[in-house]
Amino acid sequence: MPSALAILTKEQSWWEPARDWIIGVPLQFVSIFVVALIAQIVLLWSIRRVVRRTTERARRDRLEDSRRTMRTAELSDVLLNQRTEQRAAAIGSLLTSVVSITVWVIALLTALPLLGVDIAPLLASAGVIGVALGFGAQTLVKDYLSGIFLIIEDQFGVGDVVDLGPAIGTVEEVALRYTRLRDLSGIVWYVRNGEILRVANKSQGWTLAVVDIPVAYNADLDKVRDIIESVAIDMDEDPTYDDMLLGKPMFAGVESMSGDAVFLRITAKAVPEQQVPLARAIRERMKLAFDRAGIIIPVLVRPPSNMPGTSSGTRMEP
Repeated sequence: MPSALAILTKEQSWWEPARDWIIGVPLQFVSIFVVALIAQIVLLWSIRRVVRRTTERARRDRLEDSRRTMRTAELSDVLLNQRTEQRAAAIGSLLTSVVSITVWVIALLTALPLLGVDIAPLLASAGVIGVALGFGAQTLVKDYLSGIFLIIEDQFGVGDVVDLGPAIGTVEEVALRYTRLRDLSGIVWYVRNGEILRVANKSQGWTLAVVDIPVAYNADLDKVRDIIESVAIDMDEDPTYDDMLLGKPMFAGVESMSGDAVFLRITAKAVPEQQVPLARAIRERMKLAFDRAGIIIPVLVRPPSNMPGTSSGTRMEP
């Protein structure tokens, strides 16, 4: 019996410190990371909820509202506000990364003292290392800061056609350090955000479709103007052009004259990247309207250059 009691006492003396250690440090360690995980889930859920609500509110703004806006300044404000959906998604992605990194860094710094690690010298060393990196990695820091401001200020987004100076193309990715473009020939460009000094965004707000239509020199310009205004009203009220036309096309006036023709200019505000299809649609509608009204459009004649007595120039014939 004494030997058995001694063995039991020895086992208890070994188990109690182990139990206290398991209940102490490991449980606190697990608790810290569980709290960090819960905090990350809650914060990311909040970010996604705000982004989703902002996106849904932006989607309720229909294109018809912008088509009714005739003043250029008001139109720009409306269209830029419609980019709220893209901007919210970009900022939400940025906040998701920042929140995740911040939560787990705090959790790690809280857990290290439980393992006997003194974080005071670590933080001091981190400060010195941060200063050294600040001088040695200025370009990298510049790229990241520029990327943050590019996203927050919504200078461009994925799918926009932009001119960044070194490259012109469609934006495929906007990261914190670089922007990836694909130009018209299919070449992929990686542009460091810190090297972007100016941005020409061809997909933001609206673009202008310009159409020059020739009519015979002796044509009745008042009649032609009335036909153009009638076609413009019809196109503005036609839902077929809701995805490309912003407001009624405008008759700008006489652009130029030659001996045989008068060139009339028509302008129309178009959805970004839709100015070419819109210009084609305007030409088609004008051609049909002129045919019905009996207005002759001069034909561009190019005489063969190998015939004697002909010049290499062009002339207009009715």
